[in-house]
Amino acid sequence: MTTLSHTIRYFNRFELKYLITMKKAEEIRKTLHDYLQPDEHGNGNGHYSITSLYYDSPDYRCYWEKMDGVRYRRKLRIRNYDSNGEVTADSPVFVEIKQRIDRVTQKRRIILPYNDAITLCNLRQLPAELSNKDNEIYKEIQSFTWHYNLRPVSIVHYQRQAFVGGDFDLGLRITFDTNMVSQTYPLRINDLTQTSLMFNPDQVIMEIKVNERIPYWLTEMVASYNLRMVRVSKYCRSIDPSNVFPAFSANYLRSVI
Repeated sequence: MTTLSHTIRYFNRFELKYLITMKKAEEIRKTLHDYLQPDEHGNGNGHYSITSLYYDSPDYRCYWEKMDGVRYRRKLRIRNYDSNGEVTADSPVFVEIKQRIDRVTQKRRIILPYNDAITLCNLRQLPAELSNKDNEIYKEIQSFTWHYNLRPVSIVHYQRQAFVGGDFDLGLRITFDTNMVSQTYPLRINDLTQTSLMFNPDQVIMEIKVNERIPYWLTEMVASYNLRMVRVSKYCRSIDPSNVFPAFSANYLRSVI
């Protein structure tokens, strides 16, 4: 069990993604130990699990905005950390709006008991007592769900190892995501009984997250391992296009996923 707190409610940062093999991930991790330290919120080595319940409109607006590379886009999710344990109605989870403006990723989130989070996102009802510091986020979530008629569409679950920067690299965070699975039914984060693999088991998503600039040593490391950025979305991968968009040909769908 981790001691994740993640109490920061607002993020503005750049995110760079790479799809690499397990072998290369292990080589990079060894290099990172010279510069970064494991995330203290993990199990000692920066490991924890993540389960996210994603929302979208009936016409899958969020999906298509990502696939089409829309420069300004948002998505809504409920996220639970260390979800290998039992998730109850009172378990704390995050309700997040993740927003992309050009290359900058912004995140706004609140912490709620799981049952209250579902009530807010599914029924669009605000909690009886609102925290003043989170009032604007509550209202934005409610407005977002009403305006686009959002409803739960998929769950993504994976294991993560995270490394963070020290005093000279504040805000730097590098993560490695493995064992990435998804399901579209049932849509409860406490029921992961119908999952399927989203990526080859040997594939790892490595992500560099930085507030302002990438340190020189990291750019050198990226070049030395010949890493190439990719446009990849776990949410989009979690959607089975052959079921959701049957009018499209299989060849076209393979070309865009």
